[in-house]
Amino acid sequence: MTASRVPVTVLTGFLGAGKTTLIRSLLERADGRRIAVIVNEFGDIGFDGTLIEDCAAGACAPGDIVELTNGCICCTVADDIIPTMEALLGRERPLDAIVIETSGLALPQPLLKAFEWPAIRTRATVDGVVTVVDATALAEGRIPEHDAAADPAREHDDPVEEVFDDQLACADLVVLSKADLLPEDVLQAVEARLRTELRPGIRILRSRGADLPPGVLIGLSAAAEDDLAARAGHHGADEAHDHDDFDSFVVRPPAMAAAEAVAAAVTRALAVAGVLRVKGYAAVAGRPSPLVVQGVGTRVDTVFARPGSRAGQDLVVIGLKGLDRGAVEAALRG
Repeated sequence: MTASRVPVTVLTGFLGAGKTTLIRSLLERADGRRIAVIVNEFGDIGFDGTLIEDCAAGACAPGDIVELTNGCICCTVADDIIPTMEALLGRERPLDAIVIETSGLALPQPLLKAFEWPAIRTRATVDGVVTVVDATALAEGRIPEHDAAADPAREHDDPVEEVFDDQLACADLVVLSKADLLPEDVLQAVEARLRTELRPGIRILRSRGADLPPGVLIGLSAAAEDDLAARAGHHGADEAHDHDDFDSFVVRPPAMAAAEAVAAAVTRALAVAGVLRVKGYAAVAGRPSPLVVQGVGTRVDTVFARPGSRAGQDLVVIGLKGLDRGAVEAALRG
């Protein structure tokens, strides 16, 4: 790897796996390194970018956090990621690293291929692909898995499975998040299932929130753009993927009496068939700051945003195409 090239970490993983938590931890312990972050959202409004900005003052200068919304960057590489990378790489003060947080529905392969573009290849390299996997989602069966060892020829027929498998195919490191929520025997079983999908030698690290040091995300030296054939996955780097199987929409619920009421409403929404993720901000009566909401599976986490945050008051719902939007809106509006 040429020493002058900026290392780029691609952080991927399915919806709600814990990617933003890892980035926040990295920025809070940057130790003087200047790090830029590109955040991709599948929904129409940004959310993760605001969470990252709240803790980025020591590592990021103005303009170093870029939020790309309304679609996955795997589908808009030429329009979004290439000009964004060129802008960051052209800054007067050199960057020490760049982290790209993909949408939970993004395929990493087309993104890696973008690093073959001459304008980027000479100035940046994919230091590594870190795939974050929600241990509880696998243990509970919320992410279906294809047992490649038992049936290598079976075609994928589940859109969630396809995305998840492609994210694993690209991994240089797997971070198994929410490991503290499962007993040891279940964790070992989850890891054994993951290894049937991973390339030989790929490490799996357990995470219990923001407990991993920054070196986990930066310093893999994988030069992943030089190894695309081994990371082809289900779709490959050149195959189009339009995400027609998924949908997202925004709901602005009325102000509720307490954080517990918001959490209960989000829990009801997550129970609607086809709903995969609910996240964003909600108003609570009498509180000046909105409530940060993170919902996936049966788990809903809430915390009030810091005073002065630019957070809004909308919730983004992501799920399978054809879900009952009316039922979701009714649940979120109480």
